[in-house]
Amino acid sequence: MSTEGSGAFAQETIQTLIDQSLETQAATLDEEAVSQSPAETIRMEARAVVQPLPADEKAEPPLSEAGSLAELVSGTPTDGEMSKDMRCLAGAIYFESKGEPLAGQLAVGRVIVNRAKSGRFPATYCGVVYQPSQFSFVRGGQMPAIKTGSIAWREARAIAQIAHDGSWESPAKGALFFHARHVSPGWRLTRVAQVENHVFYR
Repeated sequence: MSTEGSGAFAQETIQTLIDQSLETQAATLDEEAVSQSPAETIRMEARAVVQPLPADEKAEPPLSEAGSLAELVSGTPTDGEMSKDMRCLAGAIYFESKGEPLAGQLAVGRVIVNRAKSGRFPATYCGVVYQPSQFSFVRGGQMPAIKTGSIAWREARAIAQIAHDGSWESPAKGALFFHARHVSPGWRLTRVAQVENHVFYR
């Protein structure tokens, strides 16, 4: 046999082997496709995934649906026992803002709540109220006697609960400080609002 002949034979043999290999692979793939049950079939599906956002510990609770602050105050229970902290909050509202409109009382109450949450002041309402040199009505570390049968005290109790719950937006949102309108302490703070006879800052 000539060299040319042997080369042609070799080429034909190699091509035959390649063709057979391809046919075998194709048959194998067909058999696998047939034998694979519908349950084993992999399907890709795009779905919208909704994940809840992590709760914000500082987030405020929902505001009340009451028509007015006066309506919310009248619907807030003011009988029963009070915790020590809530009594401190209500007492500060009573002494600092009794006689003020309800919005002014709420603004004062929210200052105390904001301080307790801020990390810059004591973490309890009593701690905030009795912090030295903060509230002029505190004398010798004591709160004066409260006329607990008065309308002013009932209002202060209700406003304290509303301020604590955050169920009505304060007209001096975010305030941490306030002073009477007739004084000018010259504070280098951001003024937030003036509500009747008090000016509020943060």
